Amino acid sequence: MYGDAATIRKILTELGDTWAVVGLSSNRGRAAYGVAQVLQRFGKRVVPVHPKAETVHGERGYASLADIPFDVDVVDVFVNSDRAGRVADEAVAKGAKGVWFQLGVVDEAAYARTRVAGLEMVMDRCPAIEIPRLV
Repeated sequence: MYGDAATIRKILTELGDTWAVVGLSSNRGRAAYGVAQVLQRFGKRVVPVHPKAETVHGERGYASLADIPFDVDVVDVFVNSDRAGRVADEAVAKGAKGVWFQLGVVDEAAYARTRVAGLEMVMDRCPAIEIPRLV
């Protein structure tokens, strides 16, 4: 419902390869850690965004999207649904081309705002599941 095949393909193959992963830390037990590894294997540059601003998978981390000193193509969101809308709004302000809410992350109002702002968006899906299907 919040990510038809064409939108998923477009985000994963056409919008660009710099992905900010919000919620990515060095905690290997968190889903974000493994998903970021998969994205890297498929050629994406993964930029960690976490309050700790840790370096993860060889990429310097930043405390917020606004702190990233370069353009970001897609913002992948690993935060609770009640915080995800704020991140989507920050992605719009950052100039991202797409937003991806992970499995279980749903905010219909944020989805509508993000789409109205002109960004591609997928919600309640996982790029690590979707990207292997495209190759």
